[in-house]
Amino acid sequence: MKPSLHPQEEARLRELHRYGILDTERERDFDELVEIASAICEAPVSVVNFIDEGRQWFKAEVGLGVRSTPIDTSLCGHVILEGDFVEIPDTLQDERMADNPLCMGDEGFRFYAGAVLRAANGLPIGTLCVLD
Repeated sequence: MKPSLHPQEEARLRELHRYGILDTERERDFDELVEIASAICEAPVSVVNFIDEGRQWFKAEVGLGVRSTPIDTSLCGHVILEGDFVEIPDTLQDERMADNPLCMGDEGFRFYAGAVLRAANGLPIGTLCVLD
C-alpha cells in the first residue's frame, strides 16, 4: 500500500526543504547514529531518512547501500502519519506493509521500528529507524 500524503503535506515539504539537508554529503555524526542504532537494536539495517515528494532520501544508512528509494515502497512514509514511535513486529501482518515488495519474500523486512523526526514546528520530516 502506497503511503498517504500527510494532511499538511505542502507545509511539511516546505519545512523539510527549508532545512537544506536533502542531497547533501554524508556526515560522520549521522553515520555514527545509524551505526549505534543498528548495534543497540541488533538490526542489520538502520537509516536516518527524510520523506520528500516522491522519494525517501537517506542522510545515513547501514545495510541498504542506497541513498534513496521511491515513496511508493516507503515504510517510513506511513510512519510519519502516526505517533512519535512506531514498532511493527511483523510487517506481513500489517495491512500497510503486507504487499510492499521490500517486505515480501524470504529476504524481505519483517521487523520495523522507527522514531519520527519532527521539524521545530512539529511537522514530521523523516525517521530514525531500524529494520530486520
